[in-house]
Amino acid sequence: MDAFFYMILAVGLLSTLICLVAGTLKKVPNDVTILSVAAVELALLAYLVGSIVRVIAGEPIAGEAWEFWGYQATALMLPVAAVYWSILERTRWSNFVLAAVGVTAVVMAARMNQIWY
Repeated sequence: MDAFFYMILAVGLLSTLICLVAGTLKKVPNDVTILSVAAVELALLAYLVGSIVRVIAGEPIAGEAWEFWGYQATALMLPVAAVYWSILERTRWSNFVLAAVGVTAVVMAARMNQIWY
């Protein structure tokens, strides 16, 4: 596991906790929950940039490159889709959709690490 995974682990789990608490308290999505998911997106973007730099520097991906980049692209789309959902459906249940993003990002980052190494 590398530093990018641990960054996504910390940000993703914190975002999930924030969104779960908000949903449990019957709050609608607000700046705090949406910004926590935006932080997950920023962490994933940092992972993308780091991955591109590592490839350019000559560090090979041990597994299938198409699979790694597919996971990367999918992971980057999830926060955007969840925030879009939460803006369209302003109910407490949208916070649970937002909460799923953090956990999903962590799982996908773990899988990307498996493919890389």
